[in-house]
Amino acid sequence: MVKKSLLHRLRKDKKALTPAISTTILTSAIIVMLLVTINFANNYLNARVAENEFNAMKQFMQNVGEQIDSVAWIPGQTETIRFASKFGHISFQPVFLNYSIYLGGSPSANFSYLTRILLYNMPINSYNIADNYYERLSPPSTDSFLQAGPSAPVSRTYIIEKLSMNGGSFLRIAVVPCIRMINTTTSTGESTTQNYTRFFLPILSPGTQTGSSQSVTLRGSQVSRETRSTNNVKIGVSFPNATMGYNDNFFRFSSQNETVTVEPGSIVEFHTSKVIVSIGLYD
Repeated sequence: MVKKSLLHRLRKDKKALTPAISTTILTSAIIVMLLVTINFANNYLNARVAENEFNAMKQFMQNVGEQIDSVAWIPGQTETIRFASKFGHISFQPVFLNYSIYLGGSPSANFSYLTRILLYNMPINSYNIADNYYERLSPPSTDSFLQAGPSAPVSRTYIIEKLSMNGGSFLRIAVVPCIRMINTTTSTGESTTQNYTRFFLPILSPGTQTGSSQSVTLRGSQVSRETRSTNNVKIGVSFPNATMGYNDNFFRFSSQNETVTVEPGSIVEFHTSKVIVSIGLYD
């Protein structure tokens, strides 16, 4: 009798939920869980796509550094390198390096060269590693701005993440011009030789910046040479945009000064090339 009475009261309880309301609540809960799952899956997928893009751009920026060397010493030589990017972008901002040359122990620079840098910028809300992260890409074994040997590069490529910088917080891949040094000896007679120390530096200058297509176009424009006879060369690098965050902590050179002692009577040559950099020039 007690069980029948309890069942009877439950059937007459006006506060109990109807099947229709229960179904609505259950359906709403399922929809919310699906939306949360879809949002999580979408964020995870975008993060993986951004990571894959960044890894592909690592190789792309190294290729750009190699192509700079290919066009620099042949005026009129042009190379266009295309890329695909959904999250990041390439910029050629007015960020400079200043290379100063001191000859024979001179306290003041005999001549100086200003060159820009090329950056790929990945927004940190799309993909990031850690603040102040640094990774050397090319050359793989040193951070010196002076590279020796005929096959030495004329640019450094590296990854750096710095937050709260002028222009925004990005995980960046930088292509930075550096100097190649080559020592050679030539015979000028049966017993006479002449020693040469040659330095090569590409100077990156802005071209067309349309952004109409995802491409970087490099064009060799002008090659210049300075010749001196000295037995001591000092090269220093400084950072005109240091107040914007592009300082020694950004460029990470192993030293800001390099001194080269050459054989007495050697001829020292400084070769520079103007390389025009255009972004999105060709569709």
